[in-house]
Amino acid sequence: MRFGSDNMAPAHPRIMDALARANEGYARAYGGDEITARVEELFGRIFERDVAVFLVGTGGAANALALSALTPPWGMILAHEASHVQMDECGGVELATGGAKILPVAGGDGKLTPAAVLAALSGFPERPPHGTPATALSLTQASELGTVYAPAELHALSELAHARGLAVHLDGARFANAVAALGVSPADLSWRAGVDAMSFGGTKNGCIMAEAVVFFDQSKAEHFAFRRKRAGHLFSKSRYLAAQFEAYFDGGLWLDLAGRANGMAKRLADGITALDGARLWHPQQANEVFASLPPGAEERLRAAGAEFYPWITPGDPAGGRMIRLVCSWATTTEDVDAFLAIAGRR
Repeated sequence: MRFGSDNMAPAHPRIMDALARANEGYARAYGGDEITARVEELFGRIFERDVAVFLVGTGGAANALALSALTPPWGMILAHEASHVQMDECGGVELATGGAKILPVAGGDGKLTPAAVLAALSGFPERPPHGTPATALSLTQASELGTVYAPAELHALSELAHARGLAVHLDGARFANAVAALGVSPADLSWRAGVDAMSFGGTKNGCIMAEAVVFFDQSKAEHFAFRRKRAGHLFSKSRYLAAQFEAYFDGGLWLDLAGRANGMAKRLADGITALDGARLWHPQQANEVFASLPPGAEERLRAAGAEFYPWITPGDPAGGRMIRLVCSWATTTEDVDAFLAIAGRR
């Protein structure tokens, strides 16, 4: 009953097998190997267009470096008030950008709306050189509260951002879960909807450490190779990052794993909804469930070894009574059913 985070889950066996194969013999360093070349081509196939791809080791680095390419140090990045770039990266974006300002914007269920973005922009009229100009919009897919943006929602936000001169970044740490949930193509949830660059995550979904920065507007990738090197994320043995992605994409494994995690979250959410005295605080759409349990249930579950965390963010509607439950590719029906059985005891 380990629902603390999908980061806690093991790597998938096919990922481990790919690493073992990549470990045979010698290969060129710093991304000059054949596996990296194949993976860069694979990203183009996945997204149905030519892209510029840069492999990195962590999602925090992917977000910070991607945004550093989209905004100058004097720029302002609009992001949801509960987003990872705002709440959980220890100022990494500000450091990588050289001081760009993040403007937190409220939005129901972890998502931004054009109206909310427009209202935020209206509060910062152009006053050069005194006012910080808005330069980027960062969206999270799936969101920090487990919800997903439909293609039309992304398109509307991107259209507004571009009309105001903002580049659009997508934090895709759980992008696979969003694609699996919506059943649409990765292209429809990215560049076709107006996204300029994204952080593409594999670590939460069966990889060990496999993240990438993907540029759909390749003009924005100019000098990015230097940014990555300067940040210490050009791995000398890059083949081990690439090998994970090669196995991840092979045969649609990435979407199979995400679909499994989403399915376990749905089973969990449905079970919690059926409990007297329990409630969901946000719609379950991907692999996270935000809930309050019946009185005494949390204590019983922790005593039985279940792992989960309280969840408090700006605008928390539960007033500190909400917990987050995260399912992974490795979550089983037995895990979910045992959790629900204990939660439902009186």
